[in-house]
Amino acid sequence: MEKLNVIITGSTGMVGKGVLLECLDSPDVESVLVVNRSPIDIKHPKMKEVLIQNLVDPESKWNLKGYNACFYCMGITSVGASEEHYTHIMHDLTMVFAEAALSVNPDMTFCFVSGAGTDSTEKGRQMWARVKGRTENDLLKLGFKKAYMFRPGLILPKRGIRSRTGWYNFFYTVTKPIAFIFKRMPKYVTDTITLGKAMIKVCTNGYSTSVLESLDINKAGAS
Repeated sequence: MEKLNVIITGSTGMVGKGVLLECLDSPDVESVLVVNRSPIDIKHPKMKEVLIQNLVDPESKWNLKGYNACFYCMGITSVGASEEHYTHIMHDLTMVFAEAALSVNPDMTFCFVSGAGTDSTEKGRQMWARVKGRTENDLLKLGFKKAYMFRPGLILPKRGIRSRTGWYNFFYTVTKPIAFIFKRMPKYVTDTITLGKAMIKVCTNGYSTSVLESLDINKAGAS
């Protein structure tokens, strides 16, 4: 089985950091390039880090060649964001980066963290769902060897990870006493460990669908 050489974006966030930790621990992952806007507090012999402030035209700023998987975990909350700004971050920058990575890695598998409720028709009432639906659709048409859209619902942080969004942390704190209930809701809930393992496994073993809802993520990421 071919080892994975992975690019990860957004690894200073809750989801991306969870995915990164699983990649560093996995025998199926040989190397990791993390692309961040601020430094991450992790050092590891598998890992290289590139700091950037703008993803526009990334290919001219560093070498993306030599990687066969990309786990795109960068994103922002739609709360308080205009549609124009949200589209720029979630769609436009995602496509710029994906196109640059694909141009030098034609055999790459691309995994995009979207969200439950994403609107593939691009016509629904929820702004964020339309934008993510458009992003998913455009990524699937781009020409990757394989592309998988991950649509988790509630994501529980594991391994001491904390969200950078304050109200997420408040929610996780107040619901901790009943967290055991979430384990009985695999259609709606996953965690950072399972999500990271699922990304690695679909890149190495494939999966039956290109869009993975929470139940699929839990199935693919099962130990």
